[in-house]
Amino acid sequence: MANNKNDKMSREEAGRKGGEATAKNHDKEFYQEIGQKGGEATADSHDKEFYQEIGQKGGEATADSHDKEFYQEIGQKGGEATADSHDKEFYQEIGKKGGEATADSHDKEFYQEIGQKGGEARGRNDDNDGKMSREEAGRKGGQKSRR
Repeated sequence: MANNKNDKMSREEAGRKGGEATAKNHDKEFYQEIGQKGGEATADSHDKEFYQEIGQKGGEATADSHDKEFYQEIGQKGGEATADSHDKEFYQEIGKKGGEATADSHDKEFYQEIGQKGGEARGRNDDNDGKMSREEAGRKGGQKSRR
């Protein structure tokens, strides 16, 4: 028992004992409700920058304590959960938004370069059947859009 010189209970011990007593007297719903209220109160008293800052700090702390496999596992779980709760139209919509955002932030040369790289990569994986290779098609497509 952590007592101070006056033989009184320390704050830490009092907090621990109080927490244990509260845990015995309340169920999961109680904690969800007070968590919701606390989250709403915090949201009312903080701005966007506050959440960006704590998100950055949390992300850095998480990155320091987890490896690549951790992120692959949670990414897969998140993808599966999302797939279970969304339909084809959802993915079409977010794909369109992503494409528009990419188009807004990249120029014609970016698309020529990735088209050529994609054509070259596909060309290395195909056997030649007398048709134009994908590499050649990618290169020609890139040249055509330069005009």
